[in-house]
Amino acid sequence: SLSGGEQQMCAIARGLMSSPALIMIDELSLGLAPKLVDEIVERLRTVAEDGTAVLLVDQDVDAALRLAARGYVLETGRIVVSGPSAELLEDERVREAYLSVA
Repeated sequence: SLSGGEQQMCAIARGLMSSPALIMIDELSLGLAPKLVDEIVERLRTVAEDGTAVLLVDQDVDAALRLAARGYVLETGRIVVSGPSAELLEDERVREAYLSVA
């Protein structure tokens, strides 16, 4: 039987087999070890650089913004902050509320 991370990687690989224009991933980091999340994020970054659009919805704001070119931070279903990911990683509101950094 496969671990949660192995199952997640298989699901992503299965989704990429048909060379889609878009891959959508919900809660990539849920239940996965941080090292495995980092590995998957790096692989998805390569996929994105090769031209596949990646839509990621995740509560791990740091991992999501490291992958994304642009981010949207939602609270109770509403966009409260949006912009280029590099800017969001430096935004004080995002850092204090979601990255545990002040």
